[in-house]
Parts: sequence; C-alpha cells; structure tokens
Amino acid sequence: MKKIRVLIVDDSAVVRQTLEDILSSDASIEVMGTASDPYVAAQRLKNEVPDVITLDIEMPRMDGLTFLEKLMKQHPIPVVICSSVAEKGTGNALKALELGAIEIITKPKVGTKKFLEESSIRLIDKVKAAAMTRPGKKTILAPPPIKVSPKLDADAVIPMGKPQPLSPTDKICLVGASTGGTEALRVFLEAQPANCPAIAIVQHMPEHFTAAFANRLNGICAITVKEAQDGDAMMRGQALIAPGDKHMLLKRTGTNYYVEVKAGPLVSRHRPSVDVLFRSGARYGGSNVVSSIMTGMGDDGAKGMKELYDAGAYTIAQDEASCVVFGMPAEAIKHGGVHKVMPLTGIAGEMIRACGK
Repeated sequence: MKKIRVLIVDDSAVVRQTLEDILSSDASIEVMGTASDPYVAAQRLKNEVPDVITLDIEMPRMDGLTFLEKLMKQHPIPVVICSSVAEKGTGNALKALELGAIEIITKPKVGTKKFLEESSIRLIDKVKAAAMTRPGKKTILAPPPIKVSPKLDADAVIPMGKPQPLSPTDKICLVGASTGGTEALRVFLEAQPANCPAIAIVQHMPEHFTAAFANRLNGICAITVKEAQDGDAMMRGQALIAPGDKHMLLKRTGTNYYVEVKAGPLVSRHRPSVDVLFRSGARYGGSNVVSSIMTGMGDDGAKGMKELYDAGAYTIAQDEASCVVFGMPAEAIKHGGVHKVMPLTGIAGEMIRACGK
C-alpha cells in the first residue's frame, strides 16, 4: 500500500516532534515534513502535497482557522485538528469541523505509558481515517483493510448476556458514528420533532469536546441535546451524547431506561465505543431498540449491531453515497446485522416510524 504522507503544522517544537515520532511508528504513514506556522506550511505546499495535514489552531502570525478556511477554498486537503482542551480550544475545534476539517484529536502530553499508548492509537487512526476522505465530497470508497494491533471487544466492559425479558415500554433510539459524524448527527438531530423518542449517541470524539458539541447542537435543535452524565434518564425529546473518553451503556430499571457512564479500556480501539452501547442495548432493550450506524472508519459497532439485530431490535445503516467514510456501516452490513440501508436524510424519519410515534 502507498504510504499516507502527513504534514504537521504546530508552533510547538515539542508537539511537532511528538506527533512525528508517533506517526512515524506506523509503517503505513510517512511524515512528509513539519511546519511551525501556516506561512511555512504554505511554502511546503507549493512543492509537495500531503495526503493529510495535522493542524494546530492557536498559532502566531496566522491562526489555524484562517489557514484552514483558505486551504479549503484553494486546495482542499484532509485536515486533522490537533487542539488543546481549553474552553476556547474546544469551541474553535468545532468551528474547524464546520470549515471542513475531518477529525479532532487532543494534543498528546507526557503521562503514563497507557495514556501515551492510547494517544498514539487515536492519532494514527484519525490520520488513516482522514486519508480515506475527499474534502468537499460526501462519498468515498470503502477503505481497504488495515493491519492493526489486537483490539479489545465489548467483553472488556460488558459481558455477553441474553436480552432481559421486557414489559411494553416506549421504544428508544441508539446511534453510533465516527468520521464525518458531527455533520451527520447535526442533520439527524435537526430533523427530530420536539417529542421524539429518547436517543443515546456515541460519537467518537475526545474528552471535553463532546460537551461543547452537545451544547452547540442543543442551540439549533428542537430537542434537548446534552452530554450524558452517569444515571441520566432516557427521556422523550432528549438526546444524550456519550462523553469523550468514557463508555456509555443503556440500562433499565423496571420499564424505565437510563444510561451508565463509566471508565474502561479502549473497545474496538475507541472510548466511547459504539459496540459497548449497542451490546448494552441488546441486553437491556432488545426489541424495544431502534438503532442506526452512521459514517465512520473501522468496524466499531458492527458486532454490537448484529447483537441488537439478533435481540429483535430494528437496525439501520447509512448508505455509502451519503457517508463521508463508508466503513462502520459497511462492516455492520457485512456482519448481517442491518435491516435497512438508507441515505442520511431519511434516517430520522425511519427511526421515528419504527418507534411507532
């Protein structure tokens, strides 16, 4: 396979070196070069065009948002935002997604071995996902299989179990998304009526960014959108988004549903993991669940959706034409866990129809 060529743009020499060391450790990635600010990056782009750019936001001379906007207008290249977790940083990172960036990662810091290992996994996966996209276009081919280190499945967080017997209750909706999911979820949630069925969502996004993402959606949607907290009830007219760096599980007491938010290892190379949410839905919701898997690279959610399917849930996958990356939906289809494949714009209506409301 041709190597993914990456240009790193960050004003910190330490960060540039750290990112270069992490990316260079993967045999399928080549660091084309580094740049201390957008002006240096622009000079590099005159001679060489990378497959992916990692971009800091807060830099001297020209900030990352200004550079990104110019780049998307003049020469669209997949961009992964490498941001701090400061409040200003989270807002600007979400603005970068609106301008055309593909993914967000937090800047890796010196910490425990486990932390650095997880940061490396996330960075490498984000860059590979970005390389599969075509800025300005909504469709890409299914990514070729990538050899990666062994990954944990949902057993690491929630054991496999038979669905619990249920009394008649309202239907609930479970949704999983990754690369391209921020825009897909906006479309999906803006289409929801104020009294829509309860919704729980896993979107692959770093810690701290999910709260800002939920707040932004809450301001433009008819329903309430919030970052989930442990014990939050599943309620009509509300969507709960799993917090970054925490798993979210569906739980039930009597005929009432709520979510459990908990720590745990990366599952399917992610935390939060769609597989964890979907397995918990199969175990505690069964036929009362309507679920959808949307745009994203990899296979997180594919096994969990098959478990939902087998438990009697109604399952929907976003179609290839409307996906930014047709990876997760394609894998779910291959696993035989999908009842219906359809465009993004029809998923909200189909889920409401399936819920009988």
